[in-house]
Amino acid sequence: MAKYFTVISLFLVLFLGCSSNGPGYQEPYIPPTDDPVVEKLSDNEMLDLVQRETFKYFWDFANSDSGAAKERYHPNDPNLNSNVVTSGGTGFGLMSIIVAIERGFVTRNEGVERLQKIVNFLENADRFHGAWSHWINGSDGKAIPFSSKDDGGDLVETAFLAQGLICVKEYLKNGSVLEKEIATKADALWKGVEWSWYTQNKEALYWHWSPNFGFDINLKLTGYNEVMITYVLGAASPDFAISKEVYETGWASNGAIKNTATKYGLPLVLRHSGGSNFGGPLFFSHYSFLGLDPRNLTDQYGSYWDTAVNHSKINRQYCIDNPKNYLGYGEDLWGLTASYSRNPDGSRGYSAHSPSNDKGVISPTAAISSTPFTPSESLKVMHYLYQKKDKVLGPAGFYDALSPHYNFWVTNTYLAIDQGPQIVMIENYRTGLLWNLFMQNTDVKRGLDKLGFNY
Repeated sequence: MAKYFTVISLFLVLFLGCSSNGPGYQEPYIPPTDDPVVEKLSDNEMLDLVQRETFKYFWDFANSDSGAAKERYHPNDPNLNSNVVTSGGTGFGLMSIIVAIERGFVTRNEGVERLQKIVNFLENADRFHGAWSHWINGSDGKAIPFSSKDDGGDLVETAFLAQGLICVKEYLKNGSVLEKEIATKADALWKGVEWSWYTQNKEALYWHWSPNFGFDINLKLTGYNEVMITYVLGAASPDFAISKEVYETGWASNGAIKNTATKYGLPLVLRHSGGSNFGGPLFFSHYSFLGLDPRNLTDQYGSYWDTAVNHSKINRQYCIDNPKNYLGYGEDLWGLTASYSRNPDGSRGYSAHSPSNDKGVISPTAAISSTPFTPSESLKVMHYLYQKKDKVLGPAGFYDALSPHYNFWVTNTYLAIDQGPQIVMIENYRTGLLWNLFMQNTDVKRGLDKLGFNY
């Protein structure tokens, strides 16, 4: 499992900086004694606000050359790495633009124009056996190394992007001549991914391939975590399909993915990567289920709805129990997942927060992106954050992380992979829009059937 978190560690060290003198470091925010009184919103008004404000990340602050999602955005330093776009975050952005069109945040013509710009950029960007790199230069489409050997295809980020491309295809396929053209391109792009290449002729998928280092990183995709969508799309591919055995051996570890453990009386159902019986970071139950509908999704290993719901409830109850006695944790403020982070010495970095890696830092995306699984509990967090909006609500939604324990420290920064799921999962809770688009795709259905899913 150490290999799995190597990616997160590299992100921390190489990109965000982790020393007290590192890039972007800021002193903890010390709030005023009395918070101003903020008018309360209804639940629907709150959901509208969070979707609308968070969408600005993918619209107002997207990379200007490509329209793709920047890896991160620092309002106090807007030009910082502004040419670094993220393939997975761009997939989340594609889905967010669909939501924005339906919600009237942008007109259909505006949204379609942006979708066209992004799809055209992806068509001409570097690819490695069909897969995009984790980071791409938004100006010229060239791969930007994520780490010393991660300078080629990233299959997991590509899967997140493909999930968005499939939703674009389904959303536009019956539209105008231009919309049909975009739909056709989006469909061809995801179908060009050589999923079977990324098995190394073994019975598992592997995360990376580099033209310079081959499969040296050798990180096998094993569940339960965020990479489930990679196996589903691999099975759905018309030209580069993986076998059911790859799913069973790789994702499910020949049945070892099953888990009989319970916490707070709630079954975990599946063994989470990392081995925690509290469950892993909440993004495990977000990224694959932006398009893949878990409500009725089962296979021989268990119910994915029960897995996601219980994961969210266990994470919440851990924060309420608060065994480390961090200030501010409770029913109004819970949710541990990967985000910007803060250490006791004041240094800042990135960390995959979870009950087994609890640093006193709450990530708003954790509860907000869990809205389909814990609607009333997630809304309670949103209402709390809104009452603190002078501290935590910025130009692109709620900031990425905060900690009341450290003098109400707030990161005042954003990450694409944390903002996108908020918009999409709220919409799935409200209308099922992205779930319906993704699940109606004939290739997706064929892949799910091949792997033995009921849905």
